[in-house]
Amino acid sequence: MRTGSITITGAQVWDGAGFAPRDVHITDGRVTAGPAADAATLDGAGRWLVPGLIDAHFHAYATSMDGFENERGPLSFTALNGARRLSRTLGRGFTTVRDVAGGDIGLAQAIDADLFDSPRYHFTGPALSQTGGHGDPRSAHVDVCFSHGHMCEVVDGVDALRLAVRNRLRTGAHAIKVMASGGVFSLTDPIRVPQYSQEELRAVVEEATRRGSYVCAHAYSAEAVQHAISAGIRSIEHGNLIDRETAERMADAGAFLVPTLAAYDAMDRRGASIGLNATSLAKNTEVLTKGQDAVRLAHEAGVRVGFGSDLMGDLEDDQLAGVRLQVEASGAAATLRSMTAVNAELIGDESLGHLGEGAYGDALLLASDPLSTAALWEQDARVAVVRGGLMV
Repeated sequence: MRTGSITITGAQVWDGAGFAPRDVHITDGRVTAGPAADAATLDGAGRWLVPGLIDAHFHAYATSMDGFENERGPLSFTALNGARRLSRTLGRGFTTVRDVAGGDIGLAQAIDADLFDSPRYHFTGPALSQTGGHGDPRSAHVDVCFSHGHMCEVVDGVDALRLAVRNRLRTGAHAIKVMASGGVFSLTDPIRVPQYSQEELRAVVEEATRRGSYVCAHAYSAEAVQHAISAGIRSIEHGNLIDRETAERMADAGAFLVPTLAAYDAMDRRGASIGLNATSLAKNTEVLTKGQDAVRLAHEAGVRVGFGSDLMGDLEDDQLAGVRLQVEASGAAATLRSMTAVNAELIGDESLGHLGEGAYGDALLLASDPLSTAALWEQDARVAVVRGGLMV
């Protein structure tokens, strides 16, 4: 990945709690104490500088609103479409993404080789789903075989799951994704019912932990979330239907919550017009109004709350709407921390999520104060995006 040197002068710079004026020097892609001799200059006077944003629930390969098309369409098309999705995300100020259901080492290699402009990229590979679980795209009346696709793989049983985890880690996966409850997009699973047995989830966690990795779980309901964290799962994705007791248990377990508010809002407003099926539209109604409540409950309990978008198909351009929705739930400062320091802690890279010395030279320059204006979620407020010391 190419890097550069730049000095951003005169901006109000986010320090994790507030803003203060200082110059930020980036040398060969890292924040340094002083400027490089050949550094470019970006005038930040009268503007606000924040670390590059992180989307911790992204899907590069979610090219369609149809599950089978996502899974079994030509990988060449899927990868090229994914490259475009990643480039557009970078333009919105997200300089790092965590792809939690899909992606592969080939896409990561293309990014490292600078074949296209992209955020830093962490992927899980296909998510693990039980038969008839959230990652199984078959409807009840369809009698066809399905074992795996670009975003999900159906794997049942402890031994098979151990092998699947080992193979993902062999091929560069950052973390492991499991489907631990029903979901909106799938056709045959009740949204609240926990998926996988404790023995199966524990096997996945054991294998990931042994390699220094972790497991993130798709889960909506209180019972599914408690089922997942009891097995040692570190990151709960969505969590819309949690209650106060579950939030407190998450905090005690040290688990993260990654809300994905953009997805439900976008599916509610636009899903029917772009072909989302009736089953998924009905399921979406159940979780639509609960996502912001879950964010508030999690914050009150002391859970570390990240940020994700989870947008499928043509809904990808609603990514910044998710920022607005999370600001409504928890405030601008907390949301900014969610998109920077909290997501960096979740990913496990101390060079992400801040602009202190040694950090990656990833930054977003905004036209107005994001704590008191709509700058965090308005595209027009983005003055410049810097990734690795280069303006993109």
